[in-house]
Amino acid sequence: MSGAPWTATVLTIFPEMFPGPLGHSLAGKALARGLWRLDPVDLRDFATDRHRTVDDAPFGGGAGMVMRADVIARAVDSVQARGAPGPLVYLSPRGTRLDQRIVRELAAGPGIVLLCGRFEGVDERVLEARPFRELSIGDFVLSGGELAAMVVIDACVRLLPGVVGDAASLEEESFADGLLEYPHYTRPAEWEGRKVPEILLSGHHERIRAWRRQKALEITRARRPDLLTEAAELACSAARDRAAPPLPRTAEEA
Repeated sequence: MSGAPWTATVLTIFPEMFPGPLGHSLAGKALARGLWRLDPVDLRDFATDRHRTVDDAPFGGGAGMVMRADVIARAVDSVQARGAPGPLVYLSPRGTRLDQRIVRELAAGPGIVLLCGRFEGVDERVLEARPFRELSIGDFVLSGGELAAMVVIDACVRLLPGVVGDAASLEEESFADGLLEYPHYTRPAEWEGRKVPEILLSGHHERIRAWRRQKALEITRARRPDLLTEAAELACSAARDRAAPPLPRTAEEA
């Protein structure tokens, strides 16, 4: 991998939470190999009082506290001045829903600067004054943005060159082509009376590919019809047309 590694800069009041899960498995091995870089930054270092205060009561009243715009801005300006690469991202339930298209976009860049909110969120003015992009990992609320940041980082890191051993597996997983992934099976060939579909034991690679594509389409249609596109339907239809004789039925379909 040439040039500087893809870098995740994380602005948080809990830098000790990192790398956390990112220090294990594929992401952890890639981090140790220098395929990507993690830079947790303590927001409290940019407070100006002896208590290192990063929040204050909201104007207009209400429960909870709000993270201060001036503290966040100093942190952002500092990391950018020293060369932290990539766009500014604020993890927020009101942000654009993260999907694989956005992950690919972020992974293709030089890195990302993630702001982890806490309390009731951050002062809106800093989101206006700095070019933050708001992203959400789902329609639910967490105690803070750190876990969401880890999700974003992990999703990006596994797409970086050299991280996943068999790069071809990335092309067949869920959302890679707009569909959910097909079912997987391994040994034993029969378990609790359930057999592996015969097509997978046939050794006929073209028919296996067609079967997997067909199953991916069926699962997507049943569980996430919003993902279906005309192109996906046509591609699956073409794959089925190339497969002959007709595919055998599974035990569940019989």
